[in-house]
Amino acid sequence: MTKTGVAVRGTVLPWARALLGLSLSALSAVLLILAFPPFNFWFLAWFAFLPMILSQYRIMPKRLSSLASAVAIGGWGWGVFGPIFAGSGSYMQYLPLAIFVLTLLFDSGLRRFHEQTRYRWFLAQGVANWVGFEMIRGFIPIAGTWGFIAYTQHTQPWLIQPVSIFSIYGLSSLILLLNYALGLGVLNVFDSYWLFDDEESRLPPRLLKQGFWLSGLALVLWLGLSLSMFRSPQTATVRVAAIQPEIATLHHQSDAALLDQTYQRMLEQSRKAAAQGAELIVWPEGALLFDPQVDDRLDFKAFTAETGAYLVLGYVVNLAEGGFRNEATVLSPEGAFLGVFGKDHPVVFGGETSPTRGTYPVYDTSLGRLGTIICYDLDFTDTARKLARQGAKLIAVPSQDWPAIARKHYAHLVFRAVENRVAMVKADGGFDSAIIDAQGRVLELSANPTSHEATLVADLRLGTANSLSVRLGDWIGWLNLAAFAFFAFLPSILARRAKANP
Repeated sequence: MTKTGVAVRGTVLPWARALLGLSLSALSAVLLILAFPPFNFWFLAWFAFLPMILSQYRIMPKRLSSLASAVAIGGWGWGVFGPIFAGSGSYMQYLPLAIFVLTLLFDSGLRRFHEQTRYRWFLAQGVANWVGFEMIRGFIPIAGTWGFIAYTQHTQPWLIQPVSIFSIYGLSSLILLLNYALGLGVLNVFDSYWLFDDEESRLPPRLLKQGFWLSGLALVLWLGLSLSMFRSPQTATVRVAAIQPEIATLHHQSDAALLDQTYQRMLEQSRKAAAQGAELIVWPEGALLFDPQVDDRLDFKAFTAETGAYLVLGYVVNLAEGGFRNEATVLSPEGAFLGVFGKDHPVVFGGETSPTRGTYPVYDTSLGRLGTIICYDLDFTDTARKLARQGAKLIAVPSQDWPAIARKHYAHLVFRAVENRVAMVKADGGFDSAIIDAQGRVLELSANPTSHEATLVADLRLGTANSLSVRLGDWIGWLNLAAFAFFAFLPSILARRAKANP
């Protein structure tokens, strides 16, 4: 800055600006990747977009500005989704490339739009652009809530309690609001020291103050509300267990001897859990390759009568016409099967089907009202909510994950618990089982990309299933989706107005 306080002007070759801009965008990608599981540097999410914002709106040549966000978001997609599908042979392995291309196209006019409107919509559009698209992804069977920015905060239960009011989209909105408010400050500081010859500062002082106060007030209110809500309900406590075998039975269907050995070992694990006082014992998704309601070859009824425990069993039955039934049932100590839940969100990119999907039974038990979902169901906000609306206080989640998501998937369960104020028990086929209370605290966890046996036992308070999110659903997400649509049409509306009123 000169002595008169005027920013220094200068000319920098376009290739140098592009190189610097790409470096800053890559830095944002790295910060975002580190914020997500399995690294869990959660605090980085609150300012990870700043290098990208500086690159997109100041450093990169105008005609290449969308390349800044494409590199940042595409790079993040490569770091978060790339390892999940690498080597799978599925079309999903091209997801990071799709993210790059879509961002490059959709952001192509953003810099020009904000310059023309003097950054009036910068904060609102920045939030809606990310969170509105999260809402869209929540409707897509191959996407669900994977990669939602709020998941970076899953290790901080003291911070995430207001999602029981505002849903996961509320926390995503807050994170993006803070990033873009800080982004305005970064742009203003940059303009104070440097202006390229072809540009002028376009940040009104009032806009900076408004962004500072709005984001600061939202953050303070969120933190205050979260800390005041961070307490356990005075509800009954149930001792629960999650049974995780060393090998996934679903993947060894042709080895009868190995299957029988694994089943006997799981029964031993279950007896030890019952001996420790477990009243509810959950087995993984597809643990059985037969329907236990018609074939009791493992004497489950005798087991529940002996132990007095409820048993949640995941099973898969192949259909003659193709596909299979992927279901979970609950066996009571009295030897009664309480009902069937069919997986409602099949993994379509894996060729999975679930003909019995669509019903969400909730069972009255001596432990409290109990429901079940299966694996991929927990990646969507509607599943646990449907059970909570029927009064489920405890949800069992049989799952069958693979190594690449072992240290990531349980983060989704944390948010389903807090959103709906329900307790959750996840039993996996070999990688990541967890017991999580209604405040999102992980009471027990065994997550490792190497298949391993685990028996998790914990005293778990029942939830209340009375959160506002249960009744209001994803209302913040819908608002962001409406704003996303508004900003998609706003540039053309402004252009027509300018043409009509030259």
